Amino acid sequence: MRSFEHGYFLEQPISQDLLMTVRALGEHRGRQALYHEQSPELLETLRRVALVQSVESSNRIEGITVDHERLEAILAQKTKPKDRSEKEVAGYRNVLAEIHTNAKRLTLTPELILRFHKQMYALTEEKGGHWKEKDNAILEVRPDGKQVIRFKPVSALAAPDFMKKLCRFYHQTMDERKAEPLLAIASFVFDFECVHPFLDGNGRMGRLLALLLLYQAGYDVGRYISLERIIEDTKESYYETLLKSSSHWHEAKHDLRPWWNYFLGTLIAASKEFEERVGTITTARGAKGEMVRQAIERLPDQFTVKEIRHACPGVSHDMVRVILRELQNEGKIICTGHGPGARWKKKR
Repeated sequence: MRSFEHGYFLEQPISQDLLMTVRALGEHRGRQALYHEQSPELLETLRRVALVQSVESSNRIEGITVDHERLEAILAQKTKPKDRSEKEVAGYRNVLAEIHTNAKRLTLTPELILRFHKQMYALTEEKGGHWKEKDNAILEVRPDGKQVIRFKPVSALAAPDFMKKLCRFYHQTMDERKAEPLLAIASFVFDFECVHPFLDGNGRMGRLLALLLLYQAGYDVGRYISLERIIEDTKESYYETLLKSSSHWHEAKHDLRPWWNYFLGTLIAASKEFEERVGTITTARGAKGEMVRQAIERLPDQFTVKEIRHACPGVSHDMVRVILRELQNEGKIICTGHGPGARWKKKR
């Protein structure tokens, strides 16, 4: 709320680099729209891969891990989650699926946020869907094991009112077209994390709400390239920029620019990756086959089939084997073992 209160974020200085990033994202968005008509099958393949990666990365950032093969089976609803981690992953998938399907028909309100939170924990024993009932803090664990408070969010007593005002200010800003939508979205997500309205699940909820608002604003690259994976890959910068921008947030004297640069930077990285993948795949024999080839190119010089499957969720084991045989016949890789534990080696 502090970023929107009294139009605070509207007075933040904007660099030429930030302006150029916003313009570049608009250009990327225009080019991406062309692929919706030209390559629906390719986009569906990318969408399935991004869905798995988004669920996996967003939960793993918070220390929630599930075996990759179990994760794929849960997301495909081929098996039921059996423990707390798998139940949370399944709940996150359900919220993400609703955002992917109904983003344009959903309205950002405190009630919607509470419903998403309840849905995320619906399969667990924890009762989600209510604001925090006691104060919380964002902690840092030092190398010696000592915990220190990095940021003290809004109190439990004040959180419901803050969330009401935050949603209202966001809609007012968007309705009156007072600001660049991308900066308004980034500022909303940032303020949500500063309020930290739940005892658990704030990080995951913030990333889900970011996707919702980006889709509503017409920026849907997150459907095809996992923004959560990019955040996980840059996790240190993610937390560092949140910390930098949250300094003096309570007094509305904070600097939003570090967070803006990071948030828009993830979108630029996703947009570039999208165009690279689409540009390569559309000239190849098949989307899934080329995806496997690209994954192998990115892997270390020695790798396993399991590592390929992890990099290409949604691609069948048989398809991976087909591509391995093709690359072997082309003299690009050799097999150095037998059975499930066999390793493959690139020939340079």
